[in-house]
Formats: sequence, structure tokens, C-alpha cells
Amino acid sequence: MNKIILLGRLTKDVEIVTTSNMTMIGKFTLAVQRKFAKEDEEKQTDYFNIVTFGKQAEFASKYFKKG
Repeated sequence: MNKIILLGRLTKDVEIVTTSNMTMIGKFTLAVQRKFAKEDEEKQTDYFNIVTFGKQAEFASKYFKKG
């Protein structure tokens, strides 16, 4: 199993969707700026689409905010 830790900023607040069997789904985009750049270039940003389910979606919607 692979594990990755991303540190960045949310581009918008978490979007919550509830399925027909009452499972919460949280969707958001995380912007992560690269640590290194070439001397004559500015730093680049990568965008990751994140999906969470259940208690993680509830936690994300409660505590994660844009910015």
C-alpha cells in the first residue's frame, strides 16, 4: 500500500454529496506548490482532486476551508 502526504491549500470549500444509502461524499481540490524550480522560472503548482467518504467527508466539511 502506498501512502502520500500532501500539504497545500483548498481552491474552494468542501462540496458534500449524500448518496441514496446516506453515505456522505466530500469533494475538493488541493493546490500544492512545488518546492523546487529552475533558477529562471517561477514555482509551479499542482492540483489534486480529492474524494473522501463517511466520517472523513464529515470531518473535511467541518474543518477544511478555502485558502
